[in-house]
Amino acid sequence: MSKLFIVPTPVGNLEDITLRALKMLKEVDLILAEDTRQTKKLLDHFQIQKQLISYHKFNEHKMIEAVTERLRSGQNIALVSDGGTPGISDPGHILIAACIKENITVECLPGATAFVPALVNSGFATDEFVFIGFLPHKKGRQTKLKQIAAEQRTQILYESPFRVLKLLEELKLHIGLERQISTSREISKMFEETNRGNADELIAHFTKKEPRGEFVVVISQLIEK
Repeated sequence: MSKLFIVPTPVGNLEDITLRALKMLKEVDLILAEDTRQTKKLLDHFQIQKQLISYHKFNEHKMIEAVTERLRSGQNIALVSDGGTPGISDPGHILIAACIKENITVECLPGATAFVPALVNSGFATDEFVFIGFLPHKKGRQTKLKQIAAEQRTQILYESPFRVLKLLEELKLHIGLERQISTSREISKMFEETNRGNADELIAHFTKKEPRGEFVVVISQLIEK
């Protein structure tokens, strides 16, 4: 019976990929890739030759029927993103839901995702946490920030280097300076860096040092007095 394999790929260092992920990428009939150019670099590094088809947030809805038809015909397909686990702030969940509805087997391999090392590196409580991902840029952003301020558990956000200072300014306004924040960037890459402090301290740091690389922002749990 054919399967859709969800295959995590490295968020930085290519050596972070698992042996099982490499095996699946070699054995499937084709690979759905968020950016075929990025995935080809990974495949070339491990000397894997495989058909690539573009599958990203701008075409995922119209691709569903074609992909599920291939699966129904008996093909095994792997879904990868540019880095990390598909479906975690990346395309994937729409296709997975469609496959489940069609009784097509879906199997997600364990592997890389950016927020886990960032959460552990933060030193904040990990027994309970909330993954938020990217905040909306406009509509609904203020509502989300208010929810963040009210949430007592550790929280995890993703942000681009171009908006991380804006996010820190907003967090300062909504959560104040008592809660600690940890920012991790370039996870598993050469210039990986984690900084910890309150919103003011991190704003001062990134005002002096231009933010670069994709960020994971972790907010500490709210400790009631």
